[in-house]
Amino acid sequence: MKDRSETASARASEVARIKEILAREYKRWHDSKGGSVESWLHIVDNNIQFGSLAEGMPAATFTARVNGKQDLKRYFDGLRDGWEMIHYTVDDLIVDGDRAVAVGSTAWRNKRTGKVCETPKVDVWRFHDGRAVEFYEYFDTAKLIEAAT
Repeated sequence: MKDRSETASARASEVARIKEILAREYKRWHDSKGGSVESWLHIVDNNIQFGSLAEGMPAATFTARVNGKQDLKRYFDGLRDGWEMIHYTVDDLIVDGDRAVAVGSTAWRNKRTGKVCETPKVDVWRFHDGRAVEFYEYFDTAKLIEAAT
């Protein structure tokens, strides 16, 4: 049986690892202006459960619930087909155990309307065995609709 210090050390190591992975990927996402999709696909589990507050609404059908890595590619394709990233800023990255929360803001320009959606953004993650197994995003859906129509 592991003693408490070994368990605490392993937990601290996993927390640091998750924080490093997400900090790197969010920086890459911002710097590439949404071009680092393959990098995101590399850190997710094949069976990722991925959701969005927009839930596939007509202005953003790509946000429909994602079940698995192959389906996640559809989400990214729809996002990049319809929107151009202006910025993706993470102000706080909080990790506790296998859970992580990224708090910040993002702005995207709709390619069809030319309008910009600037919104606060919160992403909630869960990791298992070093891979992201759950994700849910929160943002201002009214601003998304306004920019898309």
